[in-house]
Amino acid sequence: MGVKLLCIVCGRKFSEGQGVTINVSGRSYSFHSKGCALKFLRKVLEGIEQSEVGRAMEKVADEYAEMLKEKAERTAKKIV
Repeated sequence: MGVKLLCIVCGRKFSEGQGVTINVSGRSYSFHSKGCALKFLRKVLEGIEQSEVGRAMEKVADEYAEMLKEKAERTAKKIV
């Protein structure tokens, strides 16, 4: 039958392999849906110092911007 996990936000039970699992500092957090995971992460972000959150978000946004730029360069048509 498989392992059943419990969503820490809504309490719904779900099978292992379903839902979203986040591992941080050796602890595993299980959510039955992306909505529950987002709700949890929103609360986490509200509890962290805004300057720290801002720096982390800026760093991740820059990383994604660089990946998008590289992808655009790879897929651009090259006229020879």
